[in-house]
Amino acid sequence: MSASPPVLLAAYCIAVFVASIIGGRLSEYGAMTHMRTQVVMSFVAGFLAGVALFHLLPHSLERIQGPEAVETAVLWVVLGLVAMIVLLRAFPFHQHDFSPEADTHGHARTGGGGLAGIALGLGLHAATEGVALGASVRIGFVEDGMLPGLGVCLAILLHKPLDAFSITGMMKHNGSGRGARLAANICYALICPVAATLSYFGAGMLGDVAGGSGVGYALAFAVGAFLCIALSDLLPEVHFHRHDRGKLLLALFVGVALAYALYFVESMAVHAGQAHH
Repeated sequence: MSASPPVLLAAYCIAVFVASIIGGRLSEYGAMTHMRTQVVMSFVAGFLAGVALFHLLPHSLERIQGPEAVETAVLWVVLGLVAMIVLLRAFPFHQHDFSPEADTHGHARTGGGGLAGIALGLGLHAATEGVALGASVRIGFVEDGMLPGLGVCLAILLHKPLDAFSITGMMKHNGSGRGARLAANICYALICPVAATLSYFGAGMLGDVAGGSGVGYALAFAVGAFLCIALSDLLPEVHFHRHDRGKLLLALFVGVALAYALYFVESMAVHAGQAHH
């Protein structure tokens, strides 16, 4: 028994909202240890990169029309990557580690942009994730996939608590009150579900853009954004960490392997469905 597309999307959105709220609330109980934070970040970054390449990129290539589909997809991937880099430069919001050991290991605190910049940067980041989720669910049902959008949803579920923790952790670090932190946590948790809903219902209209390639452009753009977020978590650790390399590499490999396993299962389900037809 399979759920209808709106029901599945609603379930995804509720799960993302709850995960984000829980992540934001964790800052009320103190920061995680530095080692645990880095292991989680490495795992999530590997999974996020895997979802971008194994799930989103193939869908974008299938949707982009014309003989130069691959070149066009790569262009939109680069645009997504550059756009997220610009956001990170303008609003240095991607700081997850608030443990006491973070400064000892050479990790600079987020600064310069202020809380408003952090909120704007993470808000746009969440909106990009929501667009990818809504479009993936819509496209998956059109293509008779098994639990379409599952890989994208899991990537967001794993990453969203870290982002929510960043917002409330930074607010707590700057002396914001409990009520303000709760309000910010709820508002942030709503961004991705709202963007996913708008993306789902707008995917049909977007499909008529550029000869039916509009959704493909959006998904390729999301690939670049996902890769940038994954690498922004991974690369600082490559430079700063000279300890626990084995644990961090294992966490990365497990994340990538899980993303590929989901892709493999979904591909088998799609092929089986096509064989029945």
